[in-house]
Amino acid sequence: MVLLPYAPSSVAVARQRLSTDLQDSGVFTSAIDDAVLVVSELLSNALRHAHPLPSGMVRVAWLCSDDHIEVAVSDGGAATEPRAGRPTLSSLGGGGSASWSTSPRAGGSGTTVTPRPCGRSCPHRATR
Repeated sequence: MVLLPYAPSSVAVARQRLSTDLQDSGVFTSAIDDAVLVVSELLSNALRHAHPLPSGMVRVAWLCSDDHIEVAVSDGGAATEPRAGRPTLSSLGGGGSASWSTSPRAGGSGTTVTPRPCGRSCPHRATR
């Protein structure tokens, strides 16, 4: 978990810290790339659509288990609730919902993203 300033420069910091931590944990590059993309999108959305936490920061956290990586961004909430859209073929974003599920955090203070179950073992790192 890291607390970062409510600023666009925090997106790159979050990506780097997550990537380094997952590499150190032996996670496959493809899973790291996916997780880094998700944290980048979540944090960018928080900066665009929400307020900072009372401290003026945003919280980025992740949990890596044997079968999934969970990524969460906590912010100070906004006047509206996040909702899933239906992207068109020409949409620039919003296409990740097929493999990821999102849930608003309590009180509208951020979003948690977890991979959707695939019905079988989906290891994302080499066994040791």
